[in-house]
Amino acid sequence: MGDTRLLQGRYRLEEVIGRGGMGEVWRATDEALGRRVAVKRLKPPGPRHDRDFVTVLRERFRREARVAAALQHRGITVVHDFGESEGQLYLVMELLEGRNLSQLLEANAQHPLPVHDVVDIAEQVADALVHTHRQGIVHRDLKPANIMRLDDGTVKICDFGIARLGGDIGFTSRLTGTGIAMGTPHYMSPEQISGGPVDHRSDLYSLGCVLYEIATGAPPFDLDDPWAILVGHRDTPPEPLRNRRAELPESFERAVLDLLAKTPDDRPTDAADLRRRITGARPAPTAVLDAPFPLAPAHPTAPRLPSWTRGMTTGHKAVGAVLPHMISPPGPVAGLTGEWTAPTAAATSAPVPSTGPRGTARPPSGRVADPAPPQALAHLADRHGAALGLGRLGRWEEAAEAHGAVADERERVLGPDHRDTLTSRYEAGYALSRTGRDAEALRQFVRAAEGRTRVLGPDHPGTLAAREETAYALGRLGRHVEAHGLYTAVLDSRTRVMGADHPDTLRCRHDLAISLGRLGRPEEAYRAACDVAAARARLLGPEHPETLACYREVAAGLGRLGRWTEALAAYRHVAEARDRVLGATHPDALASRDDEARCLRRLGRHTEAVELYRRLAERRGGGGGRGGGGSDGQGGGDRTWRTGADACYEGP
Repeated sequence: MGDTRLLQGRYRLEEVIGRGGMGEVWRATDEALGRRVAVKRLKPPGPRHDRDFVTVLRERFRREARVAAALQHRGITVVHDFGESEGQLYLVMELLEGRNLSQLLEANAQHPLPVHDVVDIAEQVADALVHTHRQGIVHRDLKPANIMRLDDGTVKICDFGIARLGGDIGFTSRLTGTGIAMGTPHYMSPEQISGGPVDHRSDLYSLGCVLYEIATGAPPFDLDDPWAILVGHRDTPPEPLRNRRAELPESFERAVLDLLAKTPDDRPTDAADLRRRITGARPAPTAVLDAPFPLAPAHPTAPRLPSWTRGMTTGHKAVGAVLPHMISPPGPVAGLTGEWTAPTAAATSAPVPSTGPRGTARPPSGRVADPAPPQALAHLADRHGAALGLGRLGRWEEAAEAHGAVADERERVLGPDHRDTLTSRYEAGYALSRTGRDAEALRQFVRAAEGRTRVLGPDHPGTLAAREETAYALGRLGRHVEAHGLYTAVLDSRTRVMGADHPDTLRCRHDLAISLGRLGRPEEAYRAACDVAAARARLLGPEHPETLACYREVAAGLGRLGRWTEALAAYRHVAEARDRVLGATHPDALASRDDEARCLRRLGRHTEAVELYRRLAERRGGGGGRGGGGSDGQGGGDRTWRTGADACYEGP
């Protein structure tokens, strides 16, 4: 008999990291590519399951594979493979390290999350939904257990098992007819409850419920009776969030309450609209409440609800009694939902390198650092959040000083290799690099990378991020050979662990193309830029900001090769697309027009160049002609600013 732990001769199953009534999730190794993955398997049905139930369950599983595989976005769990082995369906996914929002709330003693974390989660989920809804896909089951926050802060949506592709009504009807609940009571939209038409705005309502819960500590209708919960969603206005937590920004409260409008037309138009509103609600961090406020009662009358709701139970909401089987230790997990549970402690116990009890880091001397008072750790977390807020406001000098001070203090109380210390080192390096203090940034990134290698391992996403930033800093300092070698090593790891088309792998491929140009290898740089631009266009869309950054590097490559007429056309394409997507006064759009003007000068078309510089000065409010606009990072606001990293053209 063959090895039952080797699936399809490729996936080596190592240990169960999650288990539910109908399946289990394994930590595994893809032996063909040498990368760690999660394998989700559907158990064979037992005699108590009727045929219709099993048929629909299997179709849900297939649906999850098809839908998730079609979505390529940083905020969505990556699906690598799907198949059937000896009658068991299986799904191969990226192995995630972190916890879902339900587990984060439980770990926070049932208190709401810090305000700055809530806003960051809201922004990232909205970004992922923009992509999902543009593909015509409605998730239909957004809830805290389906949203993961990784150790590096990335937020991912998981489990598309009951997602609906646009216009796919037949499958929805079959599911409803089986009596299998389409969603979770605490997070269902009124139109889902009533059995009416469901579109992307139903996901926005569910997201409103999730944000309400992580911001206040309880869902908007926190009742034990599922019938009362459903009636609340349909008929009862939610209590304002600031009644429960006064430090929440008013703009954030208004955005969430608008998401919870009873009729879809009264909600934000789409996730992009929500993203813009959430961005304006960034607060300074504040302390969490000691206890949630009382909740509003359900509506006194209970009109008739659909028959399929009769047998529903509330399930486990994110905040509530913590059952032993719900406790999940930190570490790699797949995107689990519903009844999926963590493994027993015996199944996951393993020593963490270089750490002492309760996650305290072991100093180089081998002595375990003295545990810090909880109040001191909370104060450091608030200072860390405040420093992040300074960065979001563009106050990078202040952010760099604040992150450096927090890093030093965390090292003193937690040890140099504690994850929080290393996070502060990384953020300090990032802020320093935004101010042009590249040598200081390099020192911080090196410390973060070395520490994460010891604690997390060389292939952990956090380690790879720190190593890639180290390479970036080396390039900024003119140490291009060292930068290229490090980019190559990071790319090899990212490809092996995450796959060639993962957004982080593509970013590293982009950076490597830039480094090739700086090493004087223009043909290789141009081909590499073309390859990554094509991949990003396919996965993210031709006018996604990261795709446009790649097209800009393609234009730079054409210039290095002396193909100036083609370079001008490419720069114009990027400039026009950025005007449409980002707005004509966005720093990246201004920089692209600056590229265009420089290319015109290189072609001897000086009159056109002067006219373009004049229009640029008007756009900048009279701020002058030739200066670069901060493109791809010198003035951009998001964390992808380095992907085009002053690699534009090294022209005249």
